[in-house]
Amino acid sequence: MENVLKKIINKKKERIKIYKKEYPENKLFEDIKNINNFIDFKDKIKRRNSERKISIIAEIKKASPSAGEIIKNFNPLNIAKIYFENGASFLSVLTEEYFFLGKLDYIKNIKSNYKIPILCKDFFIDTYQVALAKSFGADCILIILSAVDKVLAKDLCQAANDLNISTLIEVHSEKEAEIALSFKDSLIGINNRNLKTLEVSLNTSVKLSKILNSHQNPLICESGIHSTDNIKFIIDNAGIYNFLIGESLLKSQDIGSKLKQFTQISL
Repeated sequence: MENVLKKIINKKKERIKIYKKEYPENKLFEDIKNINNFIDFKDKIKRRNSERKISIIAEIKKASPSAGEIIKNFNPLNIAKIYFENGASFLSVLTEEYFFLGKLDYIKNIKSNYKIPILCKDFFIDTYQVALAKSFGADCILIILSAVDKVLAKDLCQAANDLNISTLIEVHSEKEAEIALSFKDSLIGINNRNLKTLEVSLNTSVKLSKILNSHQNPLICESGIHSTDNIKFIIDNAGIYNFLIGESLLKSQDIGSKLKQFTQISL
């Protein structure tokens, strides 16, 4: 299979050039000064994690390379409302334009209606994107180690720190997990999906949690969660209580009921 990640990154480079013309950096910093609904994403997940509470980061996305178009009558604000009312602790909003059909405006619209921390899930390859995400109301950004080198990852983290926005470092391999340990102030997410082949295995979280168990901030299990049994498997075998869940919720005939199954698990 062609390297899906490489294709996404190439398109993202094109899109950043357009954004830089539409939203000059000095304008972004002016917009950021007017934001008054910022929520500390990392602090909230740390507090919940210390109490051994399950946190669901419920994802909003229209499409993905692995699933194609997930929802035809896509209304991100309606989905956010269902998530908010049924126990989601956080939201993840896909903003990548070509492969996930996302928009940054989704974050701004949701944040205007609901007080909930939002992860901007995109492919961050330029520090400019950090200010861009913050200007639309994001509380946390995703840094995918398979998409950037360590130097760029550090630059992205520094830009995020300067703007008081949380960072989620995403790993998939043992090598990436070892690199992630140097990002002491960040959250770390273990993606069970290989972004190059799109194959999924929950054992990835189990294996990498052993490397990451010394990290001072919470770990997050990403991708492949379809049932309460999956969640219990990860808690029992990886000691992770935080889950980013998208497709299994979005494809459900009753999103709210499906989410409640995850948020109301008795441990």
